[in-house]
Amino acid sequence: MAGGKETPRQKMIGMMYLVLTALLALNVSKTILDAFVAIEENTQKSNGMQVDRGSEFISDVSDEIASTRGKENAEKLRKLKKVMKQMQQVDKLSASLIREIDQVKMELLKESGEEVSTIKPDDIETIIWEKGQNSRPTRMNLMAVQAKDQYDIPMHILIGDDIKNPTGKGKTIWNDYNGFRSKLIQTMGTYKEGKNSYSINPKAINTFKDNTDLKKQVERMLQSSKANLRDDEEILASIYMNLTKPERVTQNDISGVHWIGQTFDHAPLVAALASLSSMQQDVLSARSLALAHLKTKVSVGEYSFNKIVGLVYGPEIANSGDEVQLNVMMAAFDSDNQPTVTYNGTSFRGTEGKGLIKTKVGSGTEMTLSGTVSIKNKSGIEKKENWTHTIKIMKPQGTVSLPQLNVLYKGYNNRIEGVASGYDKTELIGGGVTLTKDGSQHIARVTTSGKTATIDVYGVNSVSKKRVKLGSFPFRVMSLPDPDFFFGAAEVGGKVPPGESRLFARYKNSPLDAKFDVLSWELSTNNSQRPERGKGNQLSVDGLKLIKQAKPGSIISFRLEYMGPDKVLKRKLVSFVV
Repeated sequence: MAGGKETPRQKMIGMMYLVLTALLALNVSKTILDAFVAIEENTQKSNGMQVDRGSEFISDVSDEIASTRGKENAEKLRKLKKVMKQMQQVDKLSASLIREIDQVKMELLKESGEEVSTIKPDDIETIIWEKGQNSRPTRMNLMAVQAKDQYDIPMHILIGDDIKNPTGKGKTIWNDYNGFRSKLIQTMGTYKEGKNSYSINPKAINTFKDNTDLKKQVERMLQSSKANLRDDEEILASIYMNLTKPERVTQNDISGVHWIGQTFDHAPLVAALASLSSMQQDVLSARSLALAHLKTKVSVGEYSFNKIVGLVYGPEIANSGDEVQLNVMMAAFDSDNQPTVTYNGTSFRGTEGKGLIKTKVGSGTEMTLSGTVSIKNKSGIEKKENWTHTIKIMKPQGTVSLPQLNVLYKGYNNRIEGVASGYDKTELIGGGVTLTKDGSQHIARVTTSGKTATIDVYGVNSVSKKRVKLGSFPFRVMSLPDPDFFFGAAEVGGKVPPGESRLFARYKNSPLDAKFDVLSWELSTNNSQRPERGKGNQLSVDGLKLIKQAKPGSIISFRLEYMGPDKVLKRKLVSFVV
């Protein structure tokens, strides 16, 4: 095309083809640009829903504060105000970063020559539909943007000149984004509760191999802190991980590229705006999670529960002359509003949500106890319920109860309760099973290879040393049943939750307290040419990509390897719907 035998006209035509080819290579197709616009539209709608969801939690607690009064609710009001203060701090932190990202969006549009001074809701020719306020981002219509494929200005403003060491406003957003993560975790994990003081000063974790490595690093950080791990560990870990991005990545065989450089390098204007909205979505999702968790620390509603029932529980059998203990309470428990209990003409205030009654068992075959239990609502109106409890009076006898049915499971810590009524000491002896004392119960571990095992009950008088066998109880020996499988919160056959990446194996409706670990997975879809594989219960990036590529309504299948407390490796094929 540019050889020595070509005429000047042919050379000129050849040069024009080269220029045209170069221009086509640089031009981003309208289809791709429209796809970014669609992604941004869905992200903005999701952001609005996250804002409303979080604000609803704040409103619930605010309404509870306004309606809680009376001396008996003073402690509850104090807790409500403390939680509201934390909520306001979370909201303020979120709003600050949302506003900052909004300002950068506006600057990108202005520098690209777009008209952003006009605000017209739902107008297809106007970019700005609604001005942002507090934690709510500015509502934009990117279909009205003229310079959708403009990428020089976004690169200059957000990156600067070096994708490895960005100096633009994208680097500022990166620093403030990670600062938000640290401040949010600190706000959530630092507080006083009674005599206990909890605190956490999170460190920056932005270098990790994969999600499993990130999870381990976050767990180590939390374990080394003074946070309330019993109540807050799961939510703190979830928020931190959801807000964590790898600082350095490899892109186009270039190592050490900063996340900002990777995200905004040669990104068209609409793509850059969509990426910034995605960061806002991360912030708003963290806000909702944090506010939802804070709301759970206080009770809301007229009584803090939706049904009022008097409840008493205690032993249903006793021997003549025994002292019995009854627990009388409301069916739902509010630690800040204690019930008043009456029994045998005496009234007293309960503690820890219940009233404790002690009485002697008489002779005969049956004893019925009764009284009332009452509690006041936030307006000071008393709600009173009657309660009754019947005790059957029994002669001394041996009995064994297995809360997990009359079965002993292989490889499992079967919990056994043994009672030798009429004796102050109970002994259990197993046949084909070992028994280990655990408080007032025993842990039974199957040792027989047969189908049955037995447990004998002995009553012992610690004073006379008299030892009497009161009964022998047979149990079936079985393997543990298969667990249920979940993809996030979705059950087998259910719809895949958006953004979910974890697989679980556990019992859904079973009294068994057994832990199952997903050791490996193999993922395939209807139209995938080859499956994706991985270890543990966390999907890899390639696995998540495979799910995203699947069409809505299609089936995805997992071939899982898992193991329970019996240490037997098992396999299971499960499916979900995209």
